[in-house]
Amino acid sequence: MSQRLDRIDLLRALAMVWMTVYHFCFDLDHFGLIDQDFYRDPFWTWQRTAIVSLFLFTAGLSQAVAVHQGQSWSRFWKRWAQVAGAALLVTAGSLVMFPNSFIYFGVLHGIAVMLIVVRLTAGWGFWLWPLGALAIAAKFAAPLAIAAVPVLEVLNGPALNWLGLISRLPRTEDYVPLIPWLGVMWWGVAAGRWALQHQPHWLGSSDAAASGWKQPLVVLGRWSLSYYLLHQPVLLAGLTLWMTTR
Repeated sequence: MSQRLDRIDLLRALAMVWMTVYHFCFDLDHFGLIDQDFYRDPFWTWQRTAIVSLFLFTAGLSQAVAVHQGQSWSRFWKRWAQVAGAALLVTAGSLVMFPNSFIYFGVLHGIAVMLIVVRLTAGWGFWLWPLGALAIAAKFAAPLAIAAVPVLEVLNGPALNWLGLISRLPRTEDYVPLIPWLGVMWWGVAAGRWALQHQPHWLGSSDAAASGWKQPLVVLGRWSLSYYLLHQPVLLAGLTLWMTTR
């Protein structure tokens, strides 16, 4: 029977709490309560990068543990279907909120594709480190390649920009393409497999043993997908109610 490890869930919970603070500030800006540039100000763009990186690295750690514990393909596909279904809900919700910049390949869409890739490559061992570096480096090489070879401009189009080999960002509220983010998840898998072989205690113990201040965070990390889907509607509803009653 597979077991979740509490320190992985704690890391995931940290990403979720940070994301909630970030999205709350984004919503304040959306309602005109603050004035911030979430698309160009490094204070916000670097936070987004850090949050997504932590979330995907943790997803890689989880996949390493799942493979190590012998997770079956049927169990994998059950979890994958939940992520893919949640991604479709995000697209539908964003179409209502942001019809001109809806989310068609955000973090959940990216995770759904990357989970399949990392599951198939989890046994590649040391090679996941250079492959991850190559995926991250490709983000910076792509604009140069497109500028040098104009026919590659097709990579900027909506049919292929989910790959991430682009020279300009698409107009969408959330965008987490395979490049460079697959590299981060590959590094998470590689780090997880190394830790399981050499320092398994680094990943913690069964989350059933969590107590004290850790317990609510471990629970949050365990139910991260449900929380991800619900936190923004709750924040937006709360702010809308406050705006209409103040």
